[in-house]
Amino acid sequence: MTTATTGLEIRSRSRWLRETVELVSSMRFAIALLTVICIASVIGTVITQARPLNEYVNQFGPFWAGVFDAVGLYTVYSTKWFLLILGMLVLSTSLCIARNTPKIVHDLKAYKEHLREQALQAFHHKGQGRTAETRDAAIERLSLILGRAGWKAKAQTRDGGVMVAARKGMANKIGYLSAHSAIVLICLGGLLDGDLVVRVQMALLGKSVYNGNEFLRDIKPEHRLSPANPTFRGMLQVPEGARNGTAVLSMPDGVLLQDLPFDVELKKFTVEYYETGMPKLFASEIVIHDRATGEAIPAKVKVNEPVFHRGIALYQSDFSDGGSWVKLHAVPMNGAPKGFDVEGRIGTSTTLASQNQQLTLEFGNLRVINVENLGGAQDSTDVRKVDLTQSLQQHLGSGAKGDTKKTLRNVGPSVSYKLRDQAGQAREFHNYMLPVELDGQRVLLAGVRDNPNENFRYLRIPVDESDSVTTFAALRAALADAGMRQQAVARYVALATPVEKPEMGPQLQATAQRVLALFAGAERPPSAQSPGGLQALGEFIEGTVPAADRARISDVLLRILNGTLFELANLAREQAGLKALQPSGKTQAFMTQAVMSLSDSFFYPAPVLLQLADFKQVQASGFQVARAPGKTLVYLGSVLLIVGVFAMLYIRERRLWIWLQEHTPGQTTLTLALSTTRRTLDADAEFEQLKKAILKEDA
Repeated sequence: MTTATTGLEIRSRSRWLRETVELVSSMRFAIALLTVICIASVIGTVITQARPLNEYVNQFGPFWAGVFDAVGLYTVYSTKWFLLILGMLVLSTSLCIARNTPKIVHDLKAYKEHLREQALQAFHHKGQGRTAETRDAAIERLSLILGRAGWKAKAQTRDGGVMVAARKGMANKIGYLSAHSAIVLICLGGLLDGDLVVRVQMALLGKSVYNGNEFLRDIKPEHRLSPANPTFRGMLQVPEGARNGTAVLSMPDGVLLQDLPFDVELKKFTVEYYETGMPKLFASEIVIHDRATGEAIPAKVKVNEPVFHRGIALYQSDFSDGGSWVKLHAVPMNGAPKGFDVEGRIGTSTTLASQNQQLTLEFGNLRVINVENLGGAQDSTDVRKVDLTQSLQQHLGSGAKGDTKKTLRNVGPSVSYKLRDQAGQAREFHNYMLPVELDGQRVLLAGVRDNPNENFRYLRIPVDESDSVTTFAALRAALADAGMRQQAVARYVALATPVEKPEMGPQLQATAQRVLALFAGAERPPSAQSPGGLQALGEFIEGTVPAADRARISDVLLRILNGTLFELANLAREQAGLKALQPSGKTQAFMTQAVMSLSDSFFYPAPVLLQLADFKQVQASGFQVARAPGKTLVYLGSVLLIVGVFAMLYIRERRLWIWLQEHTPGQTTLTLALSTTRRTLDADAEFEQLKKAILKEDA
């Protein structure tokens, strides 16, 4: 029997109904649906699912991001059209099975012994011979030969002789039913474990998605699903030392809350890292508090080692910050004389008042481990652009592009936060707690970006002998103090004026005062655009010095600036109770970096830089909780699919007919023919062996 691709043909006066039933139950329709599902699954694999819309806008652009969103490509497996196609595939495949099962069952029972003897001549595999034995003896011998070869036979006696019909490999027919039944079971399992049941509850029980920001305990019952919900898959976040019994189910337009029949308490979260900084192992030590019995059940959840309770599986999915406490020290970047400390928990916010403006500080994220590539010789970097350009990009983050040998090192904790102004505009900052050595200089890295789609631009702040930014902060405050600047200029002039030319002192003092005032932003030329720093000094030179003399004058003014800033730094250290800096190569490197950082500080987009001073980490474990009754159907379908595919590919259905006719007393004429679904070399060899054995050609 060959499987037909046409569908069921019903008797109806309506042509539209007849054609619809035939189409839906046809194999071509089922194959078309399966092709669409495969394409949709590929799209769902290529496009990361259920991410914020702004990520898709950044990836595809505003137009195509909107088009893809409209057709549901960001939540392919839960869209209505995907579920509809999945349901139609179940219906179509089921009708195909119903249409072909009676024919297959009939074929499994039939030996087709009624075949006419003349028809044997039409087969490709055929043979004829005569044996010196009676017909009964030949039948007995044939029964023995076929039985040993695994053939099942049936004989029909006719007027002119006996037709023996044999069959082998009938499991090939079972393979068809097994493979098609597997598709139905897998699709049914997908429908059960998908959003279909949840959507039915939303339609029939009045449930609706939630889009607010209330506490979980305050969300109303119409946004909650019962613990008896037969199928769901959601996320459960539990901080260390806390417990939670409400999972969050993500929907395309919001979330639904799934109440669990138990609470999960997180005792301890453990994470191990590779040398690259990637997590190697993370596991959660939990206690399951059953609400019905009050029983407390300890358990440990690892990646790929879930825990099951009341038919619900808890998988270790991810981890995040669970509300760590941090203490930040504010380093003034606007010349304010003193810093201050601010404390808070990750995920919360507080208010900062600075220069007659209110800023909202949003504590973003605490990272205790930051593994960066600090290997290879690096070129010096001009930090006057605030970002560390190519050199720092080779040190930090996933943008490592250097061809030098990698030296991975944990550079310590870091904290990220946002400063939001009264208009609601926010900038994100990422600052490291400990200094790192770049280009031979130990610096503290402070990053900033205007929106999440950008990379952080890092400012290098040199640290002093105690690995702190105390000297830099004191120097920045002294630069904004006119009295301190005047004292520093006086010291510099006293040291730099030649003894034999004391008349140069007043001129040098006036030049030094102006250079330092320009750098500090206290004096600005009419056409100046920069608030201070080296940019302001450059604009002054371009506006007042002829082009031919700019290189020479620039060199002179920079030497004066470096000298006055060195004296200013020592004045600031004296006021802070620190020893004065002594001229050396190390001091020169520190001051060179300090000049660059001071220049950049005028462009730092915040009045303070918040340095991580102390923290107490609290981690949260993310569990995927799932009640998946369709899992059993999917497993069973997978087994049936394997069995069916192997049966159809590797088991060949063969039928053999042997016509025995008495030629003379003691002699019998045998005519045989073999039918197979696929003509192969194995079929040819098998028929030749049967032919020799039956006709005694090898005798």
